[in-house]
Amino acid sequence: MACYESIFILRSSLADEEAEAVIEKMKNVLTKHGATIVKADNWGKKKLAYEIKHDRRGTYILLQFESAQENVVRELERLYRLEDSVIKFLTVRVEEEAFQEVAAEQGESEGGGVQ
Repeated sequence: MACYESIFILRSSLADEEAEAVIEKMKNVLTKHGATIVKADNWGKKKLAYEIKHDRRGTYILLQFESAQENVVRELERLYRLEDSVIKFLTVRVEEEAFQEVAAEQGESEGGGVQ
């Protein structure tokens, strides 16, 4: 299975409920096309480095997923382009070893670790 990370930026003018609805829509597309979502993380609103579509701030979202089908990324990016609230996105393929290291680190931080 190929491992991917996708980061997209939503307009800051969206309410939290609307942002969650867009995130769920993206997750549903991934699961519908056979991908397994490893992590979905909302990084919150941050200042953009430069103005994009008349916005100075945006809500950053990270999706990490695995998929055996390559058309999943194509479909996800097509949906990003159609969604008006998405102002920027980037999807990259990640080496499986690095992907598993991140998952292991997450497990350690959630599991408690040294006290």
